[in-house]
Amino acid sequence: MKMKQADSARLYGQIKAGQNTYIAQGTVIRSIDDSVSLGDNTWVLENSVVIGSPEQPVTIGQKTVFGHRCLVVGSTIGDLCEIGNSTIFLPGSVVGDRCIFGEGTIIGSDQVIPDESVVVGRPGRIIRRLSDDDRAMIRRMRGGDISLSDDQRHLVNEQGDKKMGTLYPYQDKMPRVADSVVLFDCAEITGDVEIGDNTIIASGVRIIGNSHGPVVIGRNVQILENSVLHLLPDNRLIIEDNVTIGPGCMIHGTTIGQGSVIEAGAIVCDYSQLGKNVLVKAGSLIKQRSRFDDDQIVEGFPAKVTGQNDGPLERPAWAIRQYR
Repeated sequence: MKMKQADSARLYGQIKAGQNTYIAQGTVIRSIDDSVSLGDNTWVLENSVVIGSPEQPVTIGQKTVFGHRCLVVGSTIGDLCEIGNSTIFLPGSVVGDRCIFGEGTIIGSDQVIPDESVVVGRPGRIIRRLSDDDRAMIRRMRGGDISLSDDQRHLVNEQGDKKMGTLYPYQDKMPRVADSVVLFDCAEITGDVEIGDNTIIASGVRIIGNSHGPVVIGRNVQILENSVLHLLPDNRLIIEDNVTIGPGCMIHGTTIGQGSVIEAGAIVCDYSQLGKNVLVKAGSLIKQRSRFDDDQIVEGFPAKVTGQNDGPLERPAWAIRQYR
């Protein structure tokens, strides 16, 4: 059986997929120039995001299972891996075969994980090698069969829908979206939301401006797959021009300055403020009422200043390229 894709899953671009590969509900795969490859019997479960580009391809082995809300950007992952919910793999990371990852683990850029490692933490660290019990679990979770096939992957073409996403009113408020905005299928915007020219709202994004608000999003912004934007009462959410928000982020009522980049899986809480050209590293937590100045690099859970940008941030390779 060829790749199976749930009705609410979305594939953008072209991937190579093995037999019995499964893409679950709400999962989004974006592959630029055939840069994502999934092996036989690999499963990517609900609301996960996989992004590959020629500069940062994704290659995943056979019989590897991703939990819910995982994020994979430009990584190589081996066979028979067991990956906990909300794990993040960053560009250039390389994972061996038969590895186990605890929930919420972050595998950093260019990090290498050898075969048969058990990994936890943010950032991920190897806590031990596989035990006999671990090996038995991997076998049991695959119905007792851990054999690998010849793995002849076939091309699967884009199955996402290029129609516009959905705008919903809330009471007397209706989203106001510029004509040049690209609103991907499965994106949903509700209530008191304003979006400026040439902004891209990717598949699975939810922007909620209901009884709270407003939400104001500037020009040439990208808000990527399965991110959620919301806010507490008596607050505002302001995203200035040229900001990039990575996949799987949670952005609450805050101000994000011009040209900033929020990497995959970051959480930004209410009443915080980020200056211009700020880089928030993947998986970081910006606490309520935090303040970060222009050009700072922030990282951690909770986030702290770890460096300074020496020039304007470029839009990352995992961002969406021109899409019209």
